[in-house]
Amino acid sequence: MATIGMSDIKKGVRLIVGEVPYKIVEFQHVKPGKGAAFVRMKMKSFLNGKVVEKTVHAGDKFEVPVIEFKTMQYLYDDGEMYQFMDNETYDQLGLTYEQCDDAAKWLKDGTNVDMIFFKNKAISVAAPEVMELFITETPPNFKGDTSSGSKKPATLETGAVVQVPYHVLEGDLIKVNTVDCEFLGKVK
Repeated sequence: MATIGMSDIKKGVRLIVGEVPYKIVEFQHVKPGKGAAFVRMKMKSFLNGKVVEKTVHAGDKFEVPVIEFKTMQYLYDDGEMYQFMDNETYDQLGLTYEQCDDAAKWLKDGTNVDMIFFKNKAISVAAPEVMELFITETPPNFKGDTSSGSKKPATLETGAVVQVPYHVLEGDLIKVNTVDCEFLGKVK
């Protein structure tokens, strides 16, 4: 199995710490006046979405997890788990709320998502990077709300909240970046 060291640490790199697969979300190389350089990093667990901080020194090595992605369709929330269907075999698979942590606010019936597998076991899910969703609730416009760059909160049909320009209204179909939780534009 491949390994990585301190010099390989970058945002988005995957590694295994204590049998748990993580993805690096933030890192900082530190070169103190005395002593050896080290890296301070924040890692997000693929298993439960928790963010953990860790310090890595020059000799530390980590295994790279073998993670597989499979396109599956989100079906529904059964009250205890989110249910997904394999698009090829039609097998149904459930994931807990913790496993779907970040992606949960983007799940909409019938949406194709990337199911993440580690050691042949489904561990998490990733929503599509860009989605088109309807706005279900947003404050009304007022005369004079035309300053450029101003934004207001808008609740989408999935329950996610994004900041949108004042000209966007309830019922509008918008394009959203699910990774950064950003408004990309109105859909015509």
